[in-house]
Amino acid sequence: MRTRLTVWPLPAVLTWGAAWILFKRLVEQGATPEVALGAACALGVLASVWGNTWWRRVLIAGGFPLSLALTFPTLGLAAVPAWAWLVPLLLLLLVYPLNAWRDAPLFPTPVQALDDLPLHAPLPEGALVLDAGCGLGHGLTALRRAYPQAALHGLEWSWPLRGWCAMRCPWARVRQGDIWRADWAGYDMVYLFQRPESMARAADKARAELRPGAWLVSLEFEATSLNPKAQFSAPGGKMVWLYQAPLIEPQGD
Repeated sequence: MRTRLTVWPLPAVLTWGAAWILFKRLVEQGATPEVALGAACALGVLASVWGNTWWRRVLIAGGFPLSLALTFPTLGLAAVPAWAWLVPLLLLLLVYPLNAWRDAPLFPTPVQALDDLPLHAPLPEGALVLDAGCGLGHGLTALRRAYPQAALHGLEWSWPLRGWCAMRCPWARVRQGDIWRADWAGYDMVYLFQRPESMARAADKARAELRPGAWLVSLEFEATSLNPKAQFSAPGGKMVWLYQAPLIEPQGD
């Protein structure tokens, strides 16, 4: 659900203002410019998950260090070593590793998006369900609403995002790892909210690894190389695509 706090560019403006306040407060209390810079940049990078596209996340995270670089000579502070200006980039890469840029850019699953999933893909109690690329845990939360008796697992490449997800979802087993190298064979359902370019790879992996009867579920983006078992429109209009192993290609005309 959109709120006033998510209307662009308010997330960026609020983050930049908070980072400047933190920077100035730390300097006033005697912190070195390097320490103040690192803390303020960390705040910006943490807040960057607020953005819903990559370029917005970069702007949220990079606005403060850029404005500081432009105004630093007027602040009357000691010079910041050149290496310190790498802090925002290093923090950004820590939260969003390079391979994560090739997968989904932290798409959050709407909380009610999967409520009707059990009507189309019933699972037994204790079924193993994987959220592949769990981010901050929005998908796990939606899966828990749909399957409260399932054993939920999350897999996330970014160590910081994995840590936040584990704190937000203590009822799930959340691990750090590459969703493309992980074995999907043991799961009754694998849930994805990737991007269109990733779906062919996901279809090939699911076809090779999912056992008969297991499900591949994709929010919004269709695996066009697979024949869907079912599909439905979630609240908000996003489509949910369901594929059941053994996975087959669509029949030609």
